[in-house]
Amino acid sequence: MKKKLSSIRIIAFGYMLFVMVGALLLTMPFASRSGQSAGFLNALFTATSSSCVTGLIVLDTATSWSFFGQAVIICLIQVGGLGFMTIATMFSIAFKRRIGLRARMTMVESINNDNIGSILSLTKTIVKGTATIEGFGALILATRFVPEFGAAKGIWYSVFHSISAFCNAGFDLMGVYEPYCSLSKHADDVIVNITVMALITVGGLGFFVWDDIHKNRMNFKKYALHTKIVITVSAILTFGGALLFLIFERNHTNAGLGFGQSVLNSFFDSVTARTAGFNTTDTASLSSAGRILTVFLMFIGGSPGSTAGGMKTTTLAVIAISTFNGIRRRQSKGIFGRRLEDDAIHKASSVAFTNISLALAGIILICAFQPSMNVSDIIFEVTSALGTVGMTTGITRDLVAASRIVIIFLMYCGRVGSVSFALALMEPRTAPPVKNPKEKITIG
Repeated sequence: MKKKLSSIRIIAFGYMLFVMVGALLLTMPFASRSGQSAGFLNALFTATSSSCVTGLIVLDTATSWSFFGQAVIICLIQVGGLGFMTIATMFSIAFKRRIGLRARMTMVESINNDNIGSILSLTKTIVKGTATIEGFGALILATRFVPEFGAAKGIWYSVFHSISAFCNAGFDLMGVYEPYCSLSKHADDVIVNITVMALITVGGLGFFVWDDIHKNRMNFKKYALHTKIVITVSAILTFGGALLFLIFERNHTNAGLGFGQSVLNSFFDSVTARTAGFNTTDTASLSSAGRILTVFLMFIGGSPGSTAGGMKTTTLAVIAISTFNGIRRRQSKGIFGRRLEDDAIHKASSVAFTNISLALAGIILICAFQPSMNVSDIIFEVTSALGTVGMTTGITRDLVAASRIVIIFLMYCGRVGSVSFALALMEPRTAPPVKNPKEKITIG
């Protein structure tokens, strides 16, 4: 009797297949501006980075890829950001195909939602909401890019950057000014900065949070605990991060700038580090404190069920609440008048430990492959890959083949979910009929 794949394995192997299809398309000679194949490893790296909405690149998107190549990249970003199961479910709805229980369960797992009954209506909300937000973002960006690049190119740039920002991908086409410059040429453009930051933030909140806000409007008290935690932690990280960047970077990336521009740069640095990958300042020029803060924000990332990666805001909140209550010797681990489930605490610990382990393994491997490379740059790059961020100090193009494969693996784990990937590799085991006796050990 054939064994059916679990929902987690369908998602893990589905993303793998999706990445490979993208890589094959990008190896085609007409995907490259030069008319020659970019090579399979370069194509695989780019396809993984775009499918996993990361933004790390070994070839400049504007100058190395043709319009076809750019179109493939943005399609990979869109599907990767929403999740291929969301797209598949939407097509099934559009063609009025019956969606069985198994498909619904996989969809629930794909967007980290536990309400199987409302999954189809939530899918419609996700797709409609995404189209509306990205369309609105593109319209605003068009007011800046159309006068700058002309009608056809300006519209394409507006659509591309709106999708890339909303999906927290960090891919850009600004290499026409200078390869790998990201949005640094628009550092003083308030409209571009605020629009991109808004798209990143909304995309990183998560689909369940959208649905909750849509139903309860601005009534915070009626929100689910998940929504309250996501909004609170996101606000603390964004505003707290911006304040710290303003302090840390006053004599570095913000040196010689006015207060208004420094505030704008600091907010952008804080928002983009939460898995977006764009930059308006030179990331390599960040102060030591600024680098550490960026690594911390990249490691945390966005929220569950969103276009963002990272350890997730809820994981940070659960660990912080559990630790704080443990120090105070409180049995009840709660927030906003609600008690957290023990399973949430166990899962948060698993996610944190797995991510830390993957990051350490990646750092050690790349240090072994390239011993002459700066360790702080490697830590930054590995965290960026695992958090599907896409920020870099400039070493991505200098990575040898073995190091690139490590980064590819980390980007994939970061998008699928480190724990989900581990579960996909392991056979599910039934609970043992007899449990071993308990015995106390000393902790701390």
